[in-house]
Amino acid sequence: MKKLVLNVVLALALVVSITSCRETKEGADKASDAVENAADKAGEVAEEVANKSEEAVDHATEAADEAMEDVKDAAGNAVDAAKETAENAASEVKDAANKAVDAAKEKGAEELKKAADKLKKDN
Repeated sequence: MKKLVLNVVLALALVVSITSCRETKEGADKASDAVENAADKAGEVAEEVANKSEEAVDHATEAADEAMEDVKDAAGNAVDAAKETAENAASEVKDAANKAVDAAKEKGAEELKKAADKLKKDN
């Protein structure tokens, strides 16, 4: 914006130095109007850019908030899944251990019965 105003002022100075005194006043008025119009336009553009920038920051903030919620949800789901998997694995280990104990009891009972039968035969 400063460059724009500076360029307009320089152009005005060039026009003023070239024209005659009578034309200088008319040119100065026109240049003054042109500078004023350019400054107004530059102000409007700057305000519009500021508004668009604010909107962009708001959208970026909202997107970041939504992304954080998604990450939080995903982490919670991962923890829940890990917990469920661990519980299932523990249940399967417990079931396998119980089956092994039952099998050992049955095998032990069979062997005990065989030994008892053998003792009865031998006596």
